[in-house]
Amino acid sequence: MSGATLGKGLIILDRDGVINHDSENFIKSEDEWQPIPGSLEAIAALTKAGFTLAVASNQSGIARGLFDQRTLDAMHAKMLRLINEAGGHISRIVICPHGPDDGCECRKPKPGMLEQLAQHFDTSLAGVPVIGDALRDLEAAAAVGARPILVRSGKGRRTEAALPERFATAAVYDDLAAAARALIAEVL
Repeated sequence: MSGATLGKGLIILDRDGVINHDSENFIKSEDEWQPIPGSLEAIAALTKAGFTLAVASNQSGIARGLFDQRTLDAMHAKMLRLINEAGGHISRIVICPHGPDDGCECRKPKPGMLEQLAQHFDTSLAGVPVIGDALRDLEAAAAVGARPILVRSGKGRRTEAALPERFATAAVYDDLAAAARALIAEVL
């Protein structure tokens, strides 16, 4: 897929805490995967506005033995089905299955997953909105010249309260729905 097919542009979303409710005990099953109110509709609105959406998500529960790839695939099938039913579309999902001490290049705050998406879509990540609820999401975005956006859902309120000075100018919204409205308003 080339950059020319990205419509209004690429938007990269974190999953847990942005699209679905997060848990300190991890989201370990299809039943535990529950959308945050308004998130599916926000993805639908972004899709209808012409954006291409992708998900980049740390999933260390695999490395920790809390769930396997098959279970993660079932969670993502549920997520994609619900998003499609709402009228939205996710073009690509990339995950990091590694634990925090595995030394990989894909686990956020490292930029590996974002770089995978740039390669897949054959596009620069300069200025691409990356929406997350954790500092590591913002750090990964900054590492590739993308545009870090924080939502207060999930871990976002705690992240905002301790936000480093270098992210003082990052946009902060209550949730994905609010972020989507702002991004759509920019292109109208």
